[in-house]
Amino acid sequence: MGTRLLGTTILLCLVDVLQAFAIEKKGDVFKKMACPAFLIFENVAYLADMTFELPCKCKPEEASSVVWYFQKNLHGHETTVLTDFNGTVIVDSSHVRAGSDLLKRFSIRMFSLIVFRAQERDSGHYLCGTKEGLFFYGYDVDVQPTRQITVAFLDNDQHVQEDYTEKEFTLFTTFWDWSSCDRCGVRGEQRRIGLCYVQSAQLRPRYRTALPNVTSCGSRAVPARFPRLLHLRSPEVAIRSCLAPCPEKEVPEEGVQSISNIVYKLGEKPQLPRVPIQYHSQPPKSDLVITCPGARPEHAVAWDKGSVRLYRSRYLVGVRKDMRLFIDHGNHLHLRRVRRRDKATYFCWREGELVGGFHLSVTFQPRRQRSLTDPESVFVMRAVGISFAIITGIFFLVHFSNCSSWVFRKQAKL
Repeated sequence: MGTRLLGTTILLCLVDVLQAFAIEKKGDVFKKMACPAFLIFENVAYLADMTFELPCKCKPEEASSVVWYFQKNLHGHETTVLTDFNGTVIVDSSHVRAGSDLLKRFSIRMFSLIVFRAQERDSGHYLCGTKEGLFFYGYDVDVQPTRQITVAFLDNDQHVQEDYTEKEFTLFTTFWDWSSCDRCGVRGEQRRIGLCYVQSAQLRPRYRTALPNVTSCGSRAVPARFPRLLHLRSPEVAIRSCLAPCPEKEVPEEGVQSISNIVYKLGEKPQLPRVPIQYHSQPPKSDLVITCPGARPEHAVAWDKGSVRLYRSRYLVGVRKDMRLFIDHGNHLHLRRVRRRDKATYFCWREGELVGGFHLSVTFQPRRQRSLTDPESVFVMRAVGISFAIITGIFFLVHFSNCSSWVFRKQAKL
């Protein structure tokens, strides 16, 4: 009995030791990387409207929370504090608007800073530290614009940009991996996003890059005497066709399938929507932007108007002039000056799966019959009455003056 009790005690002690080791190992995440003695900035680049995450890669063991700071210019006097001093700011990304301020588009989770739908003005220095002003780690964030983005349709024998070489630097494009096919079972498209990078021996040494003497074109590591590199070379997107099979769907149970077949034979099989559909009414001659549910700019997203495929080779923004229906680089579907023929159900694909529908109806408000008691009618009648009285008064005044002058002239002749 005593031996068994001793063995149980030893086993429990071993379990406690293992649990303590697991907790200690989990708590040592920030010990894997020592904070640099001299603060440097790691260069990262993204495309506008993307969501990015900046982990605080190092911090002292005694620091239980972090504060994030944003500086447009390193030696500037304006600094934005991105925290509630508890490290618990949470933002619902589905309600984030692209044009909103940075303070409304960030979140801090597990010491990492998340910026939703980044804009070009969000480029700058992001520092992880304490509320007392001690800094642990820094980032040099470059958000490149999509206004002048270059698009290459590889199916049309178009090619990506060639390298641009000057005396002190060389500009080139670094491409991400190809996205997945945006549709399945039918012809789809793939995108490959490329960002502008520069190679030069004149870069500032305080900025850390993945390769020596290479950084993104909008980085603060680029010397001030260099021209605006993003004016010389823009980010680009390569697009090509693809064909991917659809994943196998679950076969309905035998009883459900037999009932469906009976209804089909009777010619009364209902046309149930395959995906959730949102219904929306839009007044004519107004603009509408449709967002794919759960999609981000880096996702593979496609749009259909009913059974018509809206391929980017024809409907991407900038392909043709004066486009009323187009897809932007953030995967949003735009309808300008909505007309009656725009009434349809627009389907959205995300990562090769049909995820939602948007049924658009164009409503024309009937003309309302006005009555004499309406405020507008009273205002119009009052304005017309006053104008008529003024004109009548002027008319009688002119005739009275003419008659008076005629009488005076006649008396003068007598």
